[in-house]
Amino acid sequence: MSGGTLAALLAAAMAAAAAVAFAYGRIVRRRRSLSAQEQSVQAQAAAVAAERERIYRDLHDDLGAKLLTLVHGAADPALADLARSALQDLRDVVSRTRGEPGTLQMALGEIRREAEQRLAAAGARLAWEPADDLPDPALDAAQALHLYRIVREALSNALKHAQARTVRIRVRRHGGALYLDVTDDGPGVAEPPGQGVHGMRRRAEALGGAVDWSSGTVGGTKVTLHFPLPDG
Repeated sequence: MSGGTLAALLAAAMAAAAAVAFAYGRIVRRRRSLSAQEQSVQAQAAAVAAERERIYRDLHDDLGAKLLTLVHGAADPALADLARSALQDLRDVVSRTRGEPGTLQMALGEIRREAEQRLAAAGARLAWEPADDLPDPALDAAQALHLYRIVREALSNALKHAQARTVRIRVRRHGGALYLDVTDDGPGVAEPPGQGVHGMRRRAEALGGAVDWSSGTVGGTKVTLHFPLPDG
């Protein structure tokens, strides 16, 4: 091999090595750039989360504290119950925005505890009647919120319009659907007026189900919600 040919091969090899080195350098710089961008995105997400938590704390400490004061200090039981319902609405919104996971049984447990507290504060009692074969599928935050709000509004109507002394909440499964009914011992008021009813219907539709009003089997008004159970 002549000296000229060897020199040409060496030059070509050096050029190829330089090209590879240049390409590798571009890849490294690109990775570093992407890493910096990812870190920037992560930092921004962390800042948003921190700000959201600050807002939650402010809402709870400020608005929540005021509502709680109203709950315990209101001379009018109806006003106290309204404040209690608003306080729970606030907590629901915070939980939903945080996306906290849960299940049907967890949601029913919260509903029972809240109903017992509200009815006891109004001098009424809760008859809680869940079926023994209830499943426990996962509920997303929106599904749980719709369920809470529907039952909460039904309780509000039972206390406000029917002036109930006893409220029965019965939960059962029929096929692939959940049936939950709230029955009071009032005079048998038909579908109550107001925007609350429209909200209940809208939330039931969001669950893929429906809500209706009928007379209770032993008097009073029965509100029945039914919707398909989530898989799982």
